[in-house]
Amino acid sequence: MELGFPMTKLTIQIPDDLASGLRHIASLQKKSVEQVAVEHLNSLLGNASAPATVLRTIRQLPHPSPAAVDDLDAAIASARLPVTDHGAFDR
Repeated sequence: MELGFPMTKLTIQIPDDLASGLRHIASLQKKSVEQVAVEHLNSLLGNASAPATVLRTIRQLPHPSPAAVDDLDAAIASARLPVTDHGAFDR
């Protein structure tokens, strides 16, 4: 069932890199750029704290490559502080 909603034509200018990103997302989801833009605008205007909205947004994120995960793990490991038995006020 398709619901009819009043539509207003709106033209906006966006940076080329943003337009390219929208085209890429639309091609991955096999949707039009307009559909992707409207869905993302609706999610911004909706109840952002709703668990379903958060879950839907997370599921739409692209999956990181194994190399990106390895890079993140390495960055986390290099930023760890050494463990000490002394507290900040024990010195």
